[in-house]
Amino acid sequence: MALFRLVRTTPLGPDEAWRRLTDWERHGRVMPLTRVTVSGAESGGAGALLTARSGVGPLAFDDVMEVVLWQPPRGRRGICRLVKRGSFVTGWAEIEVGPGEAGAGARVVWREELRVRWLPGVLDPVVARAAAWLFGRAVDALLAGR
Repeated sequence: MALFRLVRTTPLGPDEAWRRLTDWERHGRVMPLTRVTVSGAESGGAGALLTARSGVGPLAFDDVMEVVLWQPPRGRRGICRLVKRGSFVTGWAEIEVGPGEAGAGARVVWREELRVRWLPGVLDPVVARAAAWLFGRAVDALLAGR
C-alpha cells in the first residue's frame, strides 16, 4: 500500500480548520474531475458514507469511504478516520487537527494509506508521491477557503 503524510500549519483556529477540511462536498470542488456526495450521518460524522466520483465518462470510478471515527477538536486535538470501501481504491485516511505552535492557529496532519486495484506494489512509491502532491493541493485549497 502507498502511505503518505502531509503536515500543514494555518492561522485558522482548530475548529475552523476542522470545519473546512471535513466539509466533504467541498473536496469535490478542489479535486480535479471529482464530485463528492454524502449519505448517512447528517453532520458528515461517524457513520457517514462518502462517495467521490472521479474521472470522465467510462473512465470514472467511485472512491467509497466511511467515516469510522469523528472527534472534532473542541479545545483539544480532533481526529477523523475514514476507511475506503471501494472496489478500485482501498485503504484509510486520517485527518488530525490541533492547536498550532504556542497555541496560535492550527496544525493539520493528513495521513493516508491507499491501494489502487490492479497496480503492482512496486508502484506504491510513485502512487504515494502523486497522491501526496494531489492531496496537498486539495488541503491547501480547503484551508484557504477555495
